[in-house]
Amino acid sequence: MMSSVAHIPGEGLAKGLAVTLRHMLDKSVTQQYPEVQPDLPPRSRGVIALVEENCTVCMLCARECPDWCIYIDSHKETLPAPEGGRPRARNVLDRFAIDFSLCMYCGICIEVCPFDALFWAPDFEYAEHDILDLLHEKERLGSWVESVPPPPPHEVGAEPPKEVAGGGRPARESRTAPARAAQSPGASQPVEQPSAEEAASPRERPRARTAPRDVRGIRPPGALPAKPAPDESVPDEPEAAKPAPAPPSDRASGEERPRRRLSPRDVRNIRPPGALPAKPPASEPEPPGGSGPPDPGASKSQEPPEDSTT
Repeated sequence: MMSSVAHIPGEGLAKGLAVTLRHMLDKSVTQQYPEVQPDLPPRSRGVIALVEENCTVCMLCARECPDWCIYIDSHKETLPAPEGGRPRARNVLDRFAIDFSLCMYCGICIEVCPFDALFWAPDFEYAEHDILDLLHEKERLGSWVESVPPPPPHEVGAEPPKEVAGGGRPARESRTAPARAAQSPGASQPVEQPSAEEAASPRERPRARTAPRDVRGIRPPGALPAKPAPDESVPDEPEAAKPAPAPPSDRASGEERPRRRLSPRDVRNIRPPGALPAKPPASEPEPPGGSGPPDPGASKSQEPPEDSTT
C-alpha cells in the first residue's frame, strides 16, 4: 500500500516566492546598453574590416565568396623604371564593397586572403532602415580597422611561429668566404700550411677536385658523348665499315629508266602481313610443246564418258 503524503496548502506558492525574494536581494548584472558597451569575445564575427594598403586585387575573396557579395574594381598603373631596370605594372584598387544584406558571415574571404587585408571586427552597430544601405564601400570598411582586436597569445609551451623562430637565428657564414679572403692579393695574414702528420692523415686530406674534362666524361645514360678535344686525333674508320657510295640517280641526268615488270612468282612473294605464304607448286614435267596454255579440247577428251544406264 502506498502511503499518502500530506500536502500543506500553499506550499508551492511559498517556494516560488522564496526564489523571487532571493533574487531580489542579489546585485543586478544588467548592462546599461548603449551607455555601457558589451564585452565581446575576441573572435566575435561582427563586421569585416579592410586594410586597403595590403590589398593586391588578387580577386581570391570575390571568387571564393559563396554569396557573391564582394565587388572589386581596379586599374593598372606603370611605375617608373629605376636606374638600370625596367618599368613595372601593378594593380590599383578603385572599389572594394561588401553587401552585408547578402553576407552570411562565413569568414571564407578572410581565410583565403594571402596578404592579410581582411579582418574580423567586433562592431555590430551598422543597422540601417533601408536594406540598400547595407552595401558599404572601402571607406566604411577601412574605418572599422581601428576596432580589430590583437591576436590572442599563444598557449603556454607552444612552439613559436616560424617568422619569429627564423628571425632569431644568426646568419650562416659562407664556407667560401675564408678561402676567398686568403686568395685575395691584399690579404695580410699568411695561409697556414698543414703539417706532415695532417697531410699524411687520410681523413683530413681534402678531396681532389675533378677537372671539367673529367666531369663531362661522367654522363647519364642516354646522353650525347662529349666532343673530343682538338689535340686528340680520331682514328680512321676501316674500309669495310664505310658505307658504299650511292649509285648515280637517273633523275639528275634526266633519263627515264624503264620499269621492271614483276613476274607471277614475284607477285606471290608480296603478300599482306599475317597471310600464310603460298605453297610451291609440285614439280611436273613440262610438255615438249613448250609452256603454253592448255588446250580445253584435250582436257575434255581425257574425261571418262558418262554411263548412259545411270
